[in-house]
Amino acid sequence: QVQLVESGGGLVQAGGSLRLSCAASGRTFSSYAMGWFRQAPGKERVSIAAMRTGGTTYYADSVKGRFTISRDIAKNTLYLQMNSLEPEDTAIYYCTAGSRWLPSDYWGQGTQVTVSS
Repeated sequence: QVQLVESGGGLVQAGGSLRLSCAASGRTFSSYAMGWFRQAPGKERVSIAAMRTGGTTYYADSVKGRFTISRDIAKNTLYLQMNSLEPEDTAIYYCTAGSRWLPSDYWGQGTQVTVSS
């Protein structure tokens, strides 16, 4: 069973930065693709970034050039560095893992990110 625990959300002003972390249990990175989804108020969950076991990455157009997904295999932790944040980035951010692409078999509990204008 895969367990994912996100941290690092919070309130930030537009133009600011945050780094989300996702602590994963088990041999997650060697077995599963990992990623980040977000759900804004009144909208569906959407994938915004993902990484294959081999390191290939994906970014949604809405975050490309501003967000960076990375991992620390030794710490079994996935990161999402978010720069140049905009009010439209306000959402609950979820860490995911899975065998499919884009990964969505396992979900963390989510962490709130609020960007004020």
